[in-house]
Amino acid sequence: MQFTLATMIFLSAGLFMGWSLGGNDAANIFGTAVGTKMVKFSTAAIICSIFITLGAVISGTGASHTLGKLGAINAMGGSFAVSASAAYTVMLMTRKGLPVSTSQAVVGAIIGWNIFGGIETDTSVLYEIVGTWVFTPALAAVFAVIFYVIIKIVLENSKIHIVKMDKYTRYALLLAGAFGAYSLGANNIANVMGVFINVSPFQTIQLSEAFQITSTQQLFFLGALAIAIGVYTYSKKVMMTVGKCIFKLSPISAFIVVLATSTVLFLFSSESLSIWLTSRNLPAFPLVPVSQSQAVVGAIMGIGLVKGGRNINFKELGRIGLGWILTPLIAMATSLLSLYILQNVFMQTVIYR
Repeated sequence: MQFTLATMIFLSAGLFMGWSLGGNDAANIFGTAVGTKMVKFSTAAIICSIFITLGAVISGTGASHTLGKLGAINAMGGSFAVSASAAYTVMLMTRKGLPVSTSQAVVGAIIGWNIFGGIETDTSVLYEIVGTWVFTPALAAVFAVIFYVIIKIVLENSKIHIVKMDKYTRYALLLAGAFGAYSLGANNIANVMGVFINVSPFQTIQLSEAFQITSTQQLFFLGALAIAIGVYTYSKKVMMTVGKCIFKLSPISAFIVVLATSTVLFLFSSESLSIWLTSRNLPAFPLVPVSQSQAVVGAIMGIGLVKGGRNINFKELGRIGLGWILTPLIAMATSLLSLYILQNVFMQTVIYR
């Protein structure tokens, strides 16, 4: 497929999705650090952008295969409608200051494409993905509790001066944030550009016999740039919601939340880890684009519960939970409407049968 004006317009939906993810999910990586004023927003944005791009290009293909099994979109018009619908849904929720799931939005939009085209949705794949929506926050909460207990024991048995502790905490937040950004890029780039893989306009670039840049990697690099722009332009409000509104976090707790969240995303995006576990007949985590927002909220809940749960803002938590329920439904309805308009008003092909 060659680049045309129409192709660029269609790809703009993926860029819009990347921008929305940067304003919502990517913001959560440093939300706790920025919310506790341990890391400046500008510093967080730079680190986030660099490592999201690296994660997307180097390790982004694993989770995208699962989305392809859910719905193999085979027309550029269909990819545009699905991506634009998911991005609009995320933007709508972001304006409300809610850390919603881009994964849920994309899945809802893909199901809308399946319904529109009369394609049967693979329920086993759907159940696998939906299962992570429950498992992700729970797993993040468990990791947060484990890390909290370990770090508490270490600190109680050390004699670090408070000034040095503050310095070490800032460095720890930056390192955990870099790890989280890389994991997010590897896991969630599938939400941004995964629906365009089958219709990618890029050609593989062969630099040498041993090294090449695939069309998918070029596509993911473009999406990562859009995410970076989203981080810079639209992420502060969600950072404040995550960093302050659910539970008041100390700097140490902020580090634990970022580390727990990053670990969860890494487990669901690492092809190498999956292959290593499978080769030893051990159960492996599915390579699924999971919600970084859900992981953050789960980790914060874990910290809140281990501290007694008295200061958890359950009202704010309820608003976030409602957003998680509505997100895939709104995305699916928007996708159906977009596909109908694109096919019947603008006479664009949205599916090849």
